Amino acid sequence: MTGRRRTRSTFLPKLPRPVRATALAAGALAASVSLTTGCGVVPGATGGSGDDPIKVMTWAPEDTNATNKPGMPAFAQAYARWVNAHGGLDGRELTVLTCNERNDSLAAARCAQRAVDEGVVAVVGSYSQYADSFLPPLEGAGIPYIGGYGLTTDEFTSPLSYPVNGGQPTLLAGLGRALAGCGPVALVRPDTIAGDALPSLLDSGLTAGGHAGTQDVRAAEDATEYSGKADQALDRTTTNPAKQGCVVPALGDRTDTFMDSFRRAREDHADVRTAMVLGNVDQTVINASGGASGPYEGSYITGWYPVETDARWDPMKKVISEQAFDDNRIDAADAGVQTTWIAYTVLKEIVESLGGGQVTADAVHKALDNGLKVTTGGLTPTLKWRFQGPLAAVGYPRLVNTDVTLQVVREGRLVSARKGFTDVTDTLKNADLD
Repeated sequence: MTGRRRTRSTFLPKLPRPVRATALAAGALAASVSLTTGCGVVPGATGGSGDDPIKVMTWAPEDTNATNKPGMPAFAQAYARWVNAHGGLDGRELTVLTCNERNDSLAAARCAQRAVDEGVVAVVGSYSQYADSFLPPLEGAGIPYIGGYGLTTDEFTSPLSYPVNGGQPTLLAGLGRALAGCGPVALVRPDTIAGDALPSLLDSGLTAGGHAGTQDVRAAEDATEYSGKADQALDRTTTNPAKQGCVVPALGDRTDTFMDSFRRAREDHADVRTAMVLGNVDQTVINASGGASGPYEGSYITGWYPVETDARWDPMKKVISEQAFDDNRIDAADAGVQTTWIAYTVLKEIVESLGGGQVTADAVHKALDNGLKVTTGGLTPTLKWRFQGPLAAVGYPRLVNTDVTLQVVREGRLVSARKGFTDVTDTLKNADLD
């Protein structure tokens, strides 16, 4: 007995993943056959048929004591208003249903069941760590899950999941690559089952760059201050006076709490650099913590997409400006909002690819499974999902976007630290994820 608080199993790849993915695919196929050969109608098959509206759902947690992503469903509704004001999706009205996932497994399951009951053709651009609750109802009804936030391993294994980013695996692998020139590196992460997966992901990038593995600093995920852990991380990263160490906090919403403690603790130690992944910190957090005078100044941050100031985000900003200018839930710099924009871009291209045919759940996932290539205006590589992607052997058969960007906080703003994307496919292929 470790006495640890158990959390949802996010990013805990257990081989053989290809076997599990095959079983899921076979189950989904069997369910599809049984439904189509019976007297009933395949759930989700009616939405978007003929001249009916195309009905989808977007969910995310709101008004909770943990991570909240209200901008994702809010942007989805703004996108629907914008699309409908400009003629619809390939001439058809888009209806977006939203659901508060509440950071709760039962609520996530209820959202998924509502999606089934409402006959949506897809769940698009959503956030939940409870894939084991929401995926079974969707898989049973044949409803695709397009552009989830990438929080769980199951999102990268389910044959009905179509992720648009590489989740936390790519961010940590890319960050490790960026920090290979540091002195000692300390990872401050939750002392949970989910947190146990993080050191190996960061190490995959560090070792690819010829660096020793990370110093693993376990911390309570719900602490109100982290002075002791900040001292511990600093002690472990200042042992080499010739080379500046690096501290990587990966505590989710508690990262800012850690950095507040770290700001005070670092005054008594040699200088170190800090680094983290997008999602643990964003421009809003940087602003609230003091901007250029705050603890994030100079930090490296890996993200999935270009920085918010990049012109490639202008079409998304146009939607916000026209349909949600005064909605403070929607922040163009939020990775959740950005992921939702990309997910709806995928939906748009799917509908257009059907050439005026019926838009059903079955038609949507067949279009994706049959090799549809989706371009996103340079925000990601061209997206194309295969049953067994390049990272199937290490437990991520549905992970198709392995590109990350490296950003840095300079004068209080997130800016590009390196031009273009870094592909971490080979780095993850060599990761020890057992």
